[in-house]
Amino acid sequence: MLFLLGSILLSSYLTLSFKVVERLGINTFQAIVYNYFTCVIAGILLNGSSPFQPGLLALSWFPWALLMGFLFISLFNIIGYTAQKNGVSVASVANKLSLVIPFIFSVFLYNEKAGALKILGLVLALLAVVWVSQPDNTVKAPKKWVISLPLLPLVLFVGSGLLDTLIKYVENRFLDGSNNNDFLVTAFAAAACMGLVILVVQLFSGKAGLSWQAFAAGVAIGVPNYFSIWCLVNVLKEYAGNSSAIIPVNNMGIVALSTLVAAVLFQEKLSRKNWLGIILSLAAIALIAFG
Repeated sequence: MLFLLGSILLSSYLTLSFKVVERLGINTFQAIVYNYFTCVIAGILLNGSSPFQPGLLALSWFPWALLMGFLFISLFNIIGYTAQKNGVSVASVANKLSLVIPFIFSVFLYNEKAGALKILGLVLALLAVVWVSQPDNTVKAPKKWVISLPLLPLVLFVGSGLLDTLIKYVENRFLDGSNNNDFLVTAFAAAACMGLVILVVQLFSGKAGLSWQAFAAGVAIGVPNYFSIWCLVNVLKEYAGNSSAIIPVNNMGIVALSTLVAAVLFQEKLSRKNWLGIILSLAAIALIAFG
């Protein structure tokens, strides 16, 4: 249960941190790239060894680590952009609404049980995230966001759902506890290298300059980022055979916590529907967890 709590707390911190980065005027993309290098260092220090050894390319999970690295940096940028432009609660909800995808995969691929209470909890969860995502009618989005607003939640929904499903698939098929850290470090290294290529192009084209503030932000984001995924992988291993409950509980916990903290720290306005959505999400968590 400590791993689950750690995943919720650290993942909520990540979404909230993008709002802080924006308010400090720090280059978000650079911070994300430095964050992934920090993740690699944190993983190597935690494990006491590096996975970058001869034979790495031949390992069965290596292609999946590359795919996960691509999803990591792509989704992290989209989440950060959405949190800054649309608010933390909208970004968190759009991201974690994807819980329906790994839920369905867990039931049909791994034959996990889905009783009436779990299904009811899932329905309530979907209703909850819809209510939480309802914008404050008194706040008008900039005109340039009229077209892109409907698209971002869809991208986050599909991408985050695939990422959660991928984590479960790799954990179930390729990881045995002894190689968890090697896989995570490799995935983070892939994300770091992809981001570095883009960053180098930006630097040489004059579109960006190196920022020490971005480096510091990347370190502050990177350590919690690594351990948020580390906690999720470990909680899935701890509750093997019940990911259809663990992933929804994890996601809804992140939605509820990040929304509440954003309302307190950043004065993000919440409507009555937003608050009802948060309360409903707690009920959904209970039904999914104990159903």
